[in-house]
Amino acid sequence: MFFQSIGIPGLIIILIITLIVFGPKKLPEIGAAFGKTLSEFKKSANEIMSSDEPEKKAEEVIQPATDPVKK
Repeated sequence: MFFQSIGIPGLIIILIITLIVFGPKKLPEIGAAFGKTLSEFKKSANEIMSSDEPEKKAEEVIQPATDPVKK
């Protein structure tokens, strides 16, 4: 993945460029919006994953636990 090879100096450069582009007044707003977006994404992903679990359990009950006898 791309972010694994950035390192600390690369992150510092990215933060400095972001500070120059957006300014110190906008950074907290951008961070808050990003945090809200990330939390909503996690919440919806967890809801989707938890809604799939009952369907999987129902399929396991319907399907036999062992393979049918082969002739």
